[in-house]
Amino acid sequence: MSDSKKRDYYEVLGVSRNADIKEIKSAYRRLAFQYHPDRNPGDKEAEEKFKEASEAYDVLSDPQKREMYDRYGHEGLKGTGFHQYSDMDDIFSSFSDIFEDFFGFSSERGRRRHTRGADITQKLDITLQEASTGIEKEIEIERQAVCSNCNGSGSKPGTHPQTCPVCHGRGQVSTRAGFMVISTTCSKCRGEGRIIVEKCEVCSGRGSVAQKRTLKVKIPPGVDTGMQLRLSGEGEVSIRGGRAGDLYLIINVVQDEGLVRDGEDIHSEINISYLEAILGTTVKIKTVWDERDIEIKPGTQPEEKIRIPEAGMPRLNGYGKGDHIVHIKVNIPRKISSEEERLLREIAELNSTKVGKKSRGFFRK
Repeated sequence: MSDSKKRDYYEVLGVSRNADIKEIKSAYRRLAFQYHPDRNPGDKEAEEKFKEASEAYDVLSDPQKREMYDRYGHEGLKGTGFHQYSDMDDIFSSFSDIFEDFFGFSSERGRRRHTRGADITQKLDITLQEASTGIEKEIEIERQAVCSNCNGSGSKPGTHPQTCPVCHGRGQVSTRAGFMVISTTCSKCRGEGRIIVEKCEVCSGRGSVAQKRTLKVKIPPGVDTGMQLRLSGEGEVSIRGGRAGDLYLIINVVQDEGLVRDGEDIHSEINISYLEAILGTTVKIKTVWDERDIEIKPGTQPEEKIRIPEAGMPRLNGYGKGDHIVHIKVNIPRKISSEEERLLREIAELNSTKVGKKSRGFFRK
């Protein structure tokens, strides 16, 4: 569904924009129970409402995604690791723990969560300039790959794992209760559905070994520290036939010396002399985009600010940039020459300004 046709997530869950996480979770629990596919078999409309509610909950239950959504709407979620749930198994895989917390049991589909690979979280440092323009970076990750010695079986070559005699290979012992299935992990095989008699000597029965992998990652313009990028399927592989886990990259923007980021705005300081503040001048400053000259107008006051529109960080929704704000610092000298003192005293007399004696204050040498 295109972003323009999507309903407001708060409207989907039926909560106010000020709702806390408890209210959001309660609303999702109600909708998930009402539109659960096991309760509405073959009902496509109920399935779509279930997907819609799950997508809304995924965003509003995550503080970072919720902040981006509140500020920019659906467009703001692009490039933040936001995931649309088009596949029902994907929803059950992602939210299986939540369903168990809500209802005390999992859907029959939920058994597949035992075959999904684990997620990986990794920090990614980028410069402020890279965050402003966006960049494609190569990263190296270490994850579990299928053991080539046993092809992921975990068993010594030439042997085979045995099907668990208790759960008959399902990994769970299930009891049907109405339209749902109450499931518990099989204690005999610990949810594996099989029992390894002789372990593989390479992977010690795990079925996987550590492997280094290089990936190319596109970082969108405007990302900030703490944001997550989700790379679907780039986490740990599954050795039980399920889909791989996801890779979550936690962005850390390394601040540039002299430039301070505040949301989409960039702040910097410049120091000018008191004469430049009085008479005006032109100074060169550095922005995240370039170096440029700015005009200091005559009579500029200490701590005055100059705002340069559209010279800050790009907004993640793709529309416009923040500003660059220059903070003016005026340097007042503690010592001046005799000639400077004479001229300043003449100026003071012209303005009928009383000044201190030579031995005190500004003119002390």
